[in-house]
Amino acid sequence: MPLDPQRFLGDLHKLRCFGASGVGKGVVRQAYSNADIAARKWLAERFKDAGLEPYLDPLGNLFGLAGENSLLVGSHSDSQPEGGWLDGALGVIAGLEIARAAKEAGGPPISCVSFQDEEGRFGVLTGSDVWSGKLALEEADGFADDHGNTLANMRSTMADLASDFLPHDRFSGFLEMHIEQGPYLEETGLGIGVVTDIVGIRDMRISFEGRQNHAGTTPMHLRRDVFQALSDFNTALNSRFANVVTPATVWTIGHVALHPNASSIVPGRVEFSLQWRDADADRLARMEAIIRETVQEIAAGHGVAAQLGPVTGIEPAAMDARFQAELAAAAEALAPGKWQKMPSGALHDAANLATVMPAGMLFVPSIGGISHAFDEDTGEADLVLGLQVLNRAACALAG
Repeated sequence: MPLDPQRFLGDLHKLRCFGASGVGKGVVRQAYSNADIAARKWLAERFKDAGLEPYLDPLGNLFGLAGENSLLVGSHSDSQPEGGWLDGALGVIAGLEIARAAKEAGGPPISCVSFQDEEGRFGVLTGSDVWSGKLALEEADGFADDHGNTLANMRSTMADLASDFLPHDRFSGFLEMHIEQGPYLEETGLGIGVVTDIVGIRDMRISFEGRQNHAGTTPMHLRRDVFQALSDFNTALNSRFANVVTPATVWTIGHVALHPNASSIVPGRVEFSLQWRDADADRLARMEAIIRETVQEIAAGHGVAAQLGPVTGIEPAAMDARFQAELAAAAEALAPGKWQKMPSGALHDAANLATVMPAGMLFVPSIGGISHAFDEDTGEADLVLGLQVLNRAACALAG
């Protein structure tokens, strides 16, 4: 189908204007913000100009419809509080260009979508969570952001919301193009990544309770220092994971709250978050068992009490084999030897869509592996190559 790369890049740069940060190419376009609503109005007009029917569902997911049983191509257009210009937006504008080219050529029907709140102002992948049926709208409406605004209140600020969600069987499958958000493609000189799986995530809150005491008069051998326990736990965990994990497995001790957090006091309590990600559900479970065992051993060794909170998370999602094959064939045709199959370490809407229809995903390189930052970027030649590969696969899958 006759793609117009300059039209594609022009639309991509225009979308960046909504919520432009003034720093590099960054954007501030959180879900339901004025910038996000303005961007969706602009997208709706671009859909209409392309011969697509704009449809804004009850949550604010924006579709550009091309007819029954069409292939759906897209991503999201909201951003992190400090976001990059390509994260999500790239997939939406790629979907628009491919759907528009199909219309112009009289090709098979291809629809486009921009899901709402993928970045999690109110939840995790909120728009596709609700549309896929994973999360009830009534439950999501009660979610609140960091400022106490509920999703119900914020979506009420959007005009023209439809009363019904579109049925899943209106679409034959879903394709999503995205920046890698990591360094692998750039470091290896590759131009395309064909996604095999989107990782599962597990989160847990853990606390150690020791004895707060004077930092000058308490001998080291009598201390029940929770920071020392946390430090030893981190070291032990890294060592014990070594024979279980793969190079693609990641884990992070993130938020740490140390009490009383004073220079002259032996800390008596620490609470911290632990998150681990992998594409294999069994490996995630084995990692959980190691975490639990290590927590108890470290607590006993330091004379502190341990408490483990509930484990929350999202299951791994495999991309459809046929969709992977078509993306791989397109990549080999247009970038021979310059592509590779790879898992995604970040969450994407395709993970939810894979539960209700065949889904596939394509990566292009991220300069420096940087994302969720104002200086996120990708070379325009890589953007266009990704568009061309996605279009070739879309033609085969939609036909």
